[in-house]
Amino acid sequence: MIRRLFYMALGAFGAVWVMRKLQTLHPNHLARRAVRNATGILEQARDFAGDALDGAAERETVLRSRFGLDTVENPYNYDVKDGR
Repeated sequence: MIRRLFYMALGAFGAVWVMRKLQTLHPNHLARRAVRNATGILEQARDFAGDALDGAAERETVLRSRFGLDTVENPYNYDVKDGR
């Protein structure tokens, strides 16, 4: 009797597991998951681009101060002959 209950419970668990796996393969579920992943990748790309631009601006400020150039808004120093 115990053995039959064990196998019935094992069969019920297996059936639920298979049903859940089949639901994840349903086209609507796959489409939603693909959209969610694409949205996450887009957010990561935006974050990376923002960080890269911030780092580039900071580095440009450091280089301009090191070489004695004007600010980023006014990049030309008219007192220095540079071939223009």
